[in-house]
Amino acid sequence: MGGMPTPQTVPSRAELFDHLVRTRIAGVVATPRQNSLDHYRALARGDRSHWLGVELGDRWTDEQDVLAVMAERCGVSDDPALRSGQDAIDPELTIAALERAALFLRKAAEARRRVLFATGHPGGLLDVHRATAAALRAAGCEIVSVPGGLRADEGVVYQVADVAVFERGATLWHTHSPAPMAAVLDGLAREGRPRPDLVVADHGWAGCAAQRGIDTVGFADCNDPALFLAEAEGLLRVAVPLDDHVVDPRFYEPMTAYLLDAAGLPAVG
Repeated sequence: MGGMPTPQTVPSRAELFDHLVRTRIAGVVATPRQNSLDHYRALARGDRSHWLGVELGDRWTDEQDVLAVMAERCGVSDDPALRSGQDAIDPELTIAALERAALFLRKAAEARRRVLFATGHPGGLLDVHRATAAALRAAGCEIVSVPGGLRADEGVVYQVADVAVFERGATLWHTHSPAPMAAVLDGLAREGRPRPDLVVADHGWAGCAAQRGIDTVGFADCNDPALFLAEAEGLLRVAVPLDDHVVDPRFYEPMTAYLLDAAGLPAVG
């Protein structure tokens, strides 16, 4: 798309705002409004597939309460009567969340902490995590390696470019399940290895880590409310609202450059 910053260029805040809207990472996104509302209702009715590993108990049984949090933290309309068209994410909230996430990355780099990266959206967010992991590794952090031989949900868990992923049938899968992250954390414990100091992830990978008390930064779409509820409760440190699978994963590169620059981390490779 015309005007997209190059990967080597760190966009200004205003440039990033425009880029997010133009590429539909934020602003009017591809997610149908009805789909978002259906997910909020399913979560409120106890459908654990929408809890993303967060134990919500009976604290969020009113879908209007869920909608209110999503309006506050993601920027969707708070009008329950608005049920058609495309949903929207406030780009200002996306950028503000990236800046909060950058603080955790900066602190991790300064303390050379152990950091684990994982994605349930390999088609969209894999390179966001890979680039961030590379920058933290160059800053002296330990990027946690996943134990070998892990299985979950009738598939396997391993790493691609320092990012934990779920694979089934020789294909990387889009998954919301917390089971792959549970397998990683349990595998580390079995080997007597310390758990991560920080997790940067999405979907159930992030929810599971946060539920286990690990500082977690998560990326989440407007139809995945659980991570935003976890953030509202103080369980998840940061939930970054964005469309997590736009038409070209390269569109995330300026966003990643902005995140790393805000964290004081030079891009690597």
